[in-house]
Amino acid sequence: MDFLEKTRLVREKAMALGFSAVAIARAEKLEDDSNALNDWLENGNHGTMRWMEKEPEKRGDPTLLVEGAESVICFATNYFTPFQHPKKAKVSRYAWGDDYHLVIKSRLNEFCNWFREIDPLATTKACIDTVPILEKAWAQRAGLGWIGKHANLITRELGSWVFLSECVTTAKLVYDQPFEEDHCGTCTACIEACPTNAIIAERVVDSRKCISYATIELRSPALPEEIVRNLDGWLYGCDICQDVCPWNRFEKPSEETAFNPRPFNLNPNLLEIAALTQEEFSSRYRNSAIKRTKVSGLKRNAEALLNHRTPENGAQE
Repeated sequence: MDFLEKTRLVREKAMALGFSAVAIARAEKLEDDSNALNDWLENGNHGTMRWMEKEPEKRGDPTLLVEGAESVICFATNYFTPFQHPKKAKVSRYAWGDDYHLVIKSRLNEFCNWFREIDPLATTKACIDTVPILEKAWAQRAGLGWIGKHANLITRELGSWVFLSECVTTAKLVYDQPFEEDHCGTCTACIEACPTNAIIAERVVDSRKCISYATIELRSPALPEEIVRNLDGWLYGCDICQDVCPWNRFEKPSEETAFNPRPFNLNPNLLEIAALTQEEFSSRYRNSAIKRTKVSGLKRNAEALLNHRTPENGAQE
């Protein structure tokens, strides 16, 4: 099978499996993006996420992930569901339904197994965000979209409500053109809307100031005071910079039912969450991305919202 036919089948199979978009880049080192990552790390913008410091050289060079890599197949999966955030206790939209790692990993593994069947001589590796790879940079290099000023990938068709994943392979394919246009233009809506000024420069986020980082990744017993003052109901994560992005007017409901909100994620009860036991937490959030923050972190966040009452985020009964 020649690489033209193989590429056609790759695109066809990706869409048949339920990916929202697929594009392909030549596997080569992303020099500028790798340098930007190193600067970001050196400035401490990753906060306590020490795993970001491990093997940073692999993130921009797929040949270090897969020896002899020729192609990076990039996938986007729409996760938008047409529901509104409540005022008192909000969960980031990406965590409303089932854990995307599980949903995407299953789909991606099925794709990679299929690819090994049509090209048994190729080495193929499935990548989601637990693998050291610059997902947004590769998505842009493949032509899926551009990285917005809020540092999220934006697609013209779906906005920024997409999960990214990749298949790195030694097979040669037809490559798409990189997405070189910056369609953010002069818009700074995301920068201006961030209540903690976490977007310290265009496309640069200081995690230490970010509500999403604080409520998910930070393992301290208490949230920083600056975060608490600006929570505005955010219990887990934060979607402000995406909610205000004009490109998200093109959002479309996802066809993946696994991303539909679980009722207790769409309208969480803070008093109930603050009283959760480990057993209740494990049962309620089984196969949910919210398990990431652990029971202690979620209870900490709920207590911060309950103790810092305003007319908008007053305690739920």
